[in-house]
Amino acid sequence: MDPISAFKDLSPILQALVATLFTWGVTALGAGAVIFFKHPSRKLLDAMLGFAGGVMIAASFWSLLMPAIEMAEDGPLPPIVPAAVGFGLGGVFLWGMDKVLPHVHPGTKSLEPEGLKTSWHRSKLLVMAITLHNIPEGLAVGVAFGALASDIGGATLGGAIALALGIGIQNFPEGFSVSVPLRREGLSRGKAFWYGQLSGFVEPIAGITGAALVLVMRPLLPYALAFAAGAMIFVVAEEVIPESQRGGNTDLATMAVMAGFLVMMVLDVVLA
Repeated sequence: MDPISAFKDLSPILQALVATLFTWGVTALGAGAVIFFKHPSRKLLDAMLGFAGGVMIAASFWSLLMPAIEMAEDGPLPPIVPAAVGFGLGGVFLWGMDKVLPHVHPGTKSLEPEGLKTSWHRSKLLVMAITLHNIPEGLAVGVAFGALASDIGGATLGGAIALALGIGIQNFPEGFSVSVPLRREGLSRGKAFWYGQLSGFVEPIAGITGAALVLVMRPLLPYALAFAAGAMIFVVAEEVIPESQRGGNTDLATMAVMAGFLVMMVLDVVLA
C-alpha cells in the first residue's frame, strides 16, 4: 500500500497527529538554522515573518472560514452566524491567553514580560511566546482533519492536507525566529535549537485535541473552524506582521505577505 492510501485509511485523529507531527518537524528544521546563523540578515528574517503572516491569513479564510460557512448552510442559523461567533471567540481566547501567560515577543527590546508577573528567564519567555502562537495552528489542523469524519460539505482531505502544508511552511520561520534570539541571549547552539523546536511541540497536542472535540461535538464544527481562524488572525495582527515591519524593511515584508497568501491560496485551491 502506498503512503497516500495508508494515510487516507487512518482515523481523523491519527491523520491530525501525523499532520501536526509534520508541522512540528518543520518548526524543528527552522530552529536548526541556528546551527549555521547567529546573526542572520534582518531582511531575511522580516521576509520570512511576512511570508508566514501571508500564509496564516490565507489559511484562515480558504481552509477555515469558508468551509465553516459552507458547513453551516444546512443549520438552523444563517451560515454567517457560526463563522462570525467562532471567529470572534477565537480572537478573544488568544487575547486572554496573551494577557495571562508570561512571555516576551522575539525582537522586542523590553525586559518587562507580558502576562502575569514571573521570575522566568527571558529565554523561557521567548519560547512561551512562540508556543502560545502555535496553539491555534495545531488546533486548526486538528479541526480540519476531524471535520472529515462528519461527511458534510466544506470538509475535504485535500483541503486539510493543504492547511497542514501551509502551516508547516510558515513554521520554518517561526522556529528560526525563536532559536536565533535564544542564541543571542547566550544559549549554546544545542540549547537554542532544543528550545526552538520545543515551541512547536504544542501543535500535535492541540491537533489531537481539536480533532477529538469535533468528532464528539459535530454541531460545533463551523464554530471550531472559525475559532481557529480567529485565533490565527489575532496572532498575525498582534505579532507576526508588526514584527516583520519593525526592522524597517516594510516593502519587502509586505511583498512577502502577498507571496505567502498566494502560495497558501494556490495550495488550497489545487489540493481541495
